Amino acid sequence: MGGKESSDSSRSSPSLWLAPDPSKRWGEIFFLCYTPFWLTLCLGIVIPYKLYESFTELEYLLLGLISAVPSFLIPMIFVGKADSKLCWKDRYWVKASLWIIIFSYVGNYFWTHYFFTVLGASYTFPSWKMNNVPHTTFLLTHVCFLFYHVASNMTIRRLRHAVADLPDNLRWAAEGAWILALSYFIAYLETLAVSNFPYYEFVDRASMYKVGSLFYAIYFFVSFPMFLRIDEKPGDLWELPRVAVDSLGAAMLVTIILDLWRIFLGPIVPHSKTKQCLQQGLPWFP
Repeated sequence: MGGKESSDSSRSSPSLWLAPDPSKRWGEIFFLCYTPFWLTLCLGIVIPYKLYESFTELEYLLLGLISAVPSFLIPMIFVGKADSKLCWKDRYWVKASLWIIIFSYVGNYFWTHYFFTVLGASYTFPSWKMNNVPHTTFLLTHVCFLFYHVASNMTIRRLRHAVADLPDNLRWAAEGAWILALSYFIAYLETLAVSNFPYYEFVDRASMYKVGSLFYAIYFFVSFPMFLRIDEKPGDLWELPRVAVDSLGAAMLVTIILDLWRIFLGPIVPHSKTKQCLQQGLPWFP
């Protein structure tokens, strides 16, 4: 009898890692389970076997589409139990996808040019482009950022449970330190993960790993705590307009910080070596 009560209590107790809202919990689990598909395709097949050597613009675009499109189609077709009674616009995966679509679009369309001018990066693979940024990167960034942000949600949530009994200032310090560390770790890991792809080039790869990863981590310093807020508090479910405005606000804050770096700290490589002749920047870049 006591064992049964203990078991029931265990099942009803909130997870230390997963969201209390059923739709959000299902969405986060789906995005995590989906990650091995595109990760294996890109980093386990295309890059190790150098399939990219025969890719044209079409193959690169197809790679992005194959990686990103199923993340929308699967939850639309195979509706989770938690979402079955919800209108499509109230489902967490829709809200999370919208937030990441906006944030990653701004990141590619605008912030990639900071990589060109501040970090000395360049894309040299054949691709169809928007604002001189390959379409493929728009698509791959979406699934990458979904994974990063869901992983961040889970770790921040777990940390909050762990430090719940500490004074407020210590809880804020612990959470801030974790977000900074996780952001840098993810930025560094991504830079390292694509190091075997020869057509994403840097003037100084060592500086990119150390300092450039910090620059890239600025994206996540801002976005991780903001993304977590979507449907996180019981009874405070977000509407899609609020999701869109929140993502745009996060994107604006990142833009301001990146431009302050450009103005006050400048490029991490000699300015003459950045490939601006090949990668035309945005109007406000000198």
